[in-house]
Amino acid sequence: MMHSSVERVERLNGDTSIIRFTWNEAVKPGQFIMVWIPEVGEIPISVSHVGNPKGITIKAYGPTSRALVDIREGDRIFFRGPYGRPFFLVPGRRLIIGAGTGMASLLPVIDSKTFGIIAARSKKDLLFADAFDEQRRLLVTDDGSAGIKGIAVDALTHVDLNQFDMVYVCGPEMMMKSIYDFLRPRGTSAQFSLERLMKCGIGLCDSCSIGGLQLCRDGPTFDIKELDTMEEFGRSRVLESGKRISMGK
Repeated sequence: MMHSSVERVERLNGDTSIIRFTWNEAVKPGQFIMVWIPEVGEIPISVSHVGNPKGITIKAYGPTSRALVDIREGDRIFFRGPYGRPFFLVPGRRLIIGAGTGMASLLPVIDSKTFGIIAARSKKDLLFADAFDEQRRLLVTDDGSAGIKGIAVDALTHVDLNQFDMVYVCGPEMMMKSIYDFLRPRGTSAQFSLERLMKCGIGLCDSCSIGGLQLCRDGPTFDIKELDTMEEFGRSRVLESGKRISMGK
């Protein structure tokens, strides 16, 4: 377990913060760390800023993430990693498709030629839209408060997929499944960063398994063709108890 002093905290909205800290370790886009709050818990978080100071972007979902969102400058942050298979960065033009905090995993992928589809429930929930010029992005919100009213996949009819060399996707699994269903018949090259329940981060607990693969060791990034073999993708998930249920429940 490593630790560092929190250098800066940026509150993005009421329940989302960026935590910046120095850590002299090479981290690649798409990798994650396991962050521990003493007497609260430990959770996996993507590294949204891979240079120094490093940064993680966290939204309050439960006790551990809430404690992280409320952390202050000068506090200690405890973590281990980095873990996981990173994105494979290809030269040329990239399209990223991110929903909610899924944008945190995608932020290090963005360069001057990247086009972004950024989706969220409402305008206040959009993350990292300012990483793009207005001409290089499409905003999508459930309530129509910014950009296109709808979900991320609705924006794909507004772009020419043939102009991109690789598509990178991260967000809720049902959102990614809709993107997969749109891209796969078109033969589009794409990589997806999956999110599932993860307890250990090193392949011991098997809580993050999907289709016989473990997200912590074999992923969390997968090529679109690898998703073809994952019958559980977008269909079922595992609870903390180990019970498998249908997605959406």
